[in-house]
Amino acid sequence: MEEKLVFTRPECVVDRATHYCPGCQHGVAHRLIGEVLDEMQLADKSILVSSIGCSVFLYNYLHIDAVEAPHGRAPAVATGVKRARPDNFVFTYQGDGDLASIGMAEIMHCANRGENLSVIFVNNTVYGMTGGQMAPTTLEGQKTTTSPRGRDVLHDGNAIRMAEIIAQLEGTSYSTRVALDTVLHIKQTKKAIKKAFTLQNEKKGFGFVEILATCPTNWKMSSLDANERIAKELIPYFPLGTYKDIEQGAK
Repeated sequence: MEEKLVFTRPECVVDRATHYCPGCQHGVAHRLIGEVLDEMQLADKSILVSSIGCSVFLYNYLHIDAVEAPHGRAPAVATGVKRARPDNFVFTYQGDGDLASIGMAEIMHCANRGENLSVIFVNNTVYGMTGGQMAPTTLEGQKTTTSPRGRDVLHDGNAIRMAEIIAQLEGTSYSTRVALDTVLHIKQTKKAIKKAFTLQNEKKGFGFVEILATCPTNWKMSSLDANERIAKELIPYFPLGTYKDIEQGAK
């Protein structure tokens, strides 16, 4: 029987193996971004700003121009890039330890100013690259290298819900939370990325896409169990949905 090719690798995604651990969903997010860039014909004018974390080498996997920012400073660097090159398409790709901890000031002020750029925020509730420490999004009771008995909210506070916070800022045009644990959710994630990119392309302001993803290595789980954790633990605390859309109204 003749085989039928039902999809191909996006043109702007580099044909090479990634450095990610087995079961890590950064690669899925990369592919979705690549598909959207191809479909919107944005690759030739795009400038990616990646920050420190597991995704620091994203520029090795996309055929687009890129700038590497210091830890947490991607929104500030992206602001400078966009203001210097307003005709270029500019987006950041960041993790939760990067964006919601050392970079909290940068993301808040970037959104509040309504910078015309897009932010892809991958939330796997732990510092990935630097040793599995507790992150601002680590859930209550979750064990990490710096919370070996589990996060204690009386001592450490609660996990931060970034999509909701960003939605409250006047400069935000779009803030949503999606996930990568099912085919349906992956399709919704691609739609959210495309929405944020479209708003920037139409000069309608700051777009924020939070993506719930796995980290099997630092969660100390199998890939399957890590994927199931998204539905069982992450989504109940970090509800999926759009929290602000200037074209549709808030959630």
